[in-house]
Amino acid sequence: MTATTDHSATVLHGPVIDWFDAHARDLPWRRPEAGAWGVMVSEFMLQQTPVNRVLPVYEQWVERWPRPADLARESPGEAVRAWGRLGYPRRALRLHGAASAIAERHGGDVPSEHAQLLALPGVGEYTAAAVASFAYGRRHAVLDTNVRRVFARAINGSQYPPGATTAAERKLAREVLPEREDVAARWAAATMELGALVCTARSPRCERCPIAGNCAWRLAGSPPHEGPPRRGQSYAGTDRQVRGKLLAVLREAPGAVPQAALDAVWDDAVQRARALDGLVADGLVEPLPGPAYRLPRG
Repeated sequence: MTATTDHSATVLHGPVIDWFDAHARDLPWRRPEAGAWGVMVSEFMLQQTPVNRVLPVYEQWVERWPRPADLARESPGEAVRAWGRLGYPRRALRLHGAASAIAERHGGDVPSEHAQLLALPGVGEYTAAAVASFAYGRRHAVLDTNVRRVFARAINGSQYPPGATTAAERKLAREVLPEREDVAARWAAATMELGALVCTARSPRCERCPIAGNCAWRLAGSPPHEGPPRRGQSYAGTDRQVRGKLLAVLREAPGAVPQAALDAVWDDAVQRARALDGLVADGLVEPLPGPAYRLPRG
């Protein structure tokens, strides 16, 4: 552990939270009226998806389904349809499943306890911690990609965090968490925003960073990443692209879509069939006689 954590991370808490208070974006899920359900919807949507793409879909979603029970009354296919082009549409099914469980187990109110959140279908450690922290002000370490990058640089002196979250990262996140519950929740949001706006992956804006003077990476001379090359995910020509094109046709259709209409989406018959089979296996599409396909009815 570096010198920064040896004398506790309080040297970072104040500057980062003060910066957040002055520079945080006004996002709809951060407003009081969003409530815990708005926070949960945003957390599902923001996984691997930038804010600018999420905003219009989020606003349409919470207007149509302002409470979990409203979504639970709809078919899973309607959740997939409303997900639009956000990508990774299994998140829509998971959010629908979580809404149904909230309606059945918790009287329609998003639970505040971490264990209860974690018990909901489709909710993992990160989402449970984020909802408990951001919606209810609870003290939890919230580790997304942005926070991990801030900690890697400011505390561990590395340009990037490991490829997957490690036990050491989780331990560090707990160690640097402020003791006061309200401050800890603010710290969680602030470190996430710092990573999103300033301590970015490709072009960090160190001149704007409130903790640049205490950043272990900068103090070490900003050494380059020593691990495997970091490659962005390709999309063009992949099964993901084919799946997206198939789902786009199904979302636009009010009912079943004949096989012939889906065949016209992609020339490679083998890849198209593989992508369609994957959608069926994931529960995103239902096969019908004909043959034909539709979004799931539940």
